[in-house]
Amino acid sequence: MDLIDALRTTGAARNFHPGVVSDEVLHRLLDTARFAPSGGNRQGWRVIVVKDPEAREALRDIYLTGWYEYLAMVASGLVPWAPFTDRDAEAVAITRAHEFAELAAAAPEPGFAESLHQAPALLLILADLSALAAVDRDLPRYTLAGGASIYPFIWSLLLAARAEGLGGVMTTMPVRREDDVRALFGIPENVAVASLVALGRPIAAPRRLKRDPVGSFAWLDRYQGPAFSADE
Repeated sequence: MDLIDALRTTGAARNFHPGVVSDEVLHRLLDTARFAPSGGNRQGWRVIVVKDPEAREALRDIYLTGWYEYLAMVASGLVPWAPFTDRDAEAVAITRAHEFAELAAAAPEPGFAESLHQAPALLLILADLSALAAVDRDLPRYTLAGGASIYPFIWSLLLAARAEGLGGVMTTMPVRREDDVRALFGIPENVAVASLVALGRPIAAPRRLKRDPVGSFAWLDRYQGPAFSADE
């Protein structure tokens, strides 16, 4: 598979054909993803392959509480849990989460969130905080840099899955209830929940993705300066 084509067509897949993803395939994906970059090559990622049916259902229930809050905030015109947002408006929006739970319950078919426990493969991605060089740790804002040593691993995992004819999606929703996830899987305090990855053989064929053009986010010499272009 051409690398550039893979980068331009590997989108999120949430609907999968039935059937498990074999341990052999999962091991091969992880064996490739481990070559992702990380600060100091400390490789702080940790992975739990979730197979137990009861654990899967519990993880789905943890996911759903945040998911309905997410939908309620989007319906109110908010970016869910944005570091800069109207917290009062967010609190009001969340009170409507039960409405979206009721809509989901009445739907003829369960959505991705409601059927999460049935995904062919579920991988809980964790971060060993003692291995992260979070250079923005002490800044008076939301910390971001530590994720640079974890999320490239997840993207490599998804690209490796694409090469195997699989698809998947990374979701951070379980982070909302990290303590519950820790209790469910016996995760120690120095290890954070980074993401949940669902994998399977996608129903929809890969297609060319739509994204904003380079000039909308890349500028010359200053923030929101002249748009950067190939003609410069």
